[in-house]
Amino acid sequence: MKVIIIEDEHLTAERIRTLLNKIDPEITVLSVIDSVSKAVQWFGQHESPDLVFMDIQLADGISFDIFDRVRVESPVIFITAYQEYAIRAFKVNSVDYLLKPITEVELQTALEKYKRQYKHKTPLPAIGSDLLENIRQMISKPYKLRFMVKVGDHIKSVDVENILFFYSQQKGTFIHTDQNRNYVVDYTLDKLGEILDPSMFHRINRRYITSHRAITELITLSGSKLKVRLLHSDDDQIYISRDRLATFKDWLDQ
Repeated sequence: MKVIIIEDEHLTAERIRTLLNKIDPEITVLSVIDSVSKAVQWFGQHESPDLVFMDIQLADGISFDIFDRVRVESPVIFITAYQEYAIRAFKVNSVDYLLKPITEVELQTALEKYKRQYKHKTPLPAIGSDLLENIRQMISKPYKLRFMVKVGDHIKSVDVENILFFYSQQKGTFIHTDQNRNYVVDYTLDKLGEILDPSMFHRINRRYITSHRAITELITLSGSKLKVRLLHSDDDQIYISRDRLATFKDWLDQ
């Protein structure tokens, strides 16, 4: 069986690849694609694979945009962080869906469902534009709900509610949780600023994005600057510059 994985979270994509190889070593992953534009290009240049694993929210848009720009003839298993109520509308148009964090049992069940349909040549309804528009409206939650992180040889899901702050260090980006744990994430702070709920998180300087809960102290300095202390952090040099001060105060006052 030949498959492609359309997923912009590197850890999730690698987990799917690893689990597929474990479940069925004869499955070949032709490509791992991380954006709508690259997926459109791939489908335009290659024959359709036997099966597509497709995340809903990609780096440059919603994956349903792919269907608007190129013909996708392969059956699809959707990958999503959204709960079941938000994806019932497109279950009938796909083999199945997988909720993050993906488990081996759920992946195997979805593959078995695909094989049953393939064996009996059960036709899959076309994914139409009206349905896609309804789905877009239902899942139009633009903000990240959870992050997949690597812990040794394991993959863990961290909900945003459990994250105190994000920070950059030595060309890496990390999350710090309320359990006083740090994890690497596959996002820059600039990208996080686009996908995080602005009512929950705020970019205070070039190195930190923080939640309200993480702020333990604010110290007024000369020159209209603020010094910030964050829970669990031993960084004593966290400042909010003058150009960020107004938006920071507005955010605090929400």
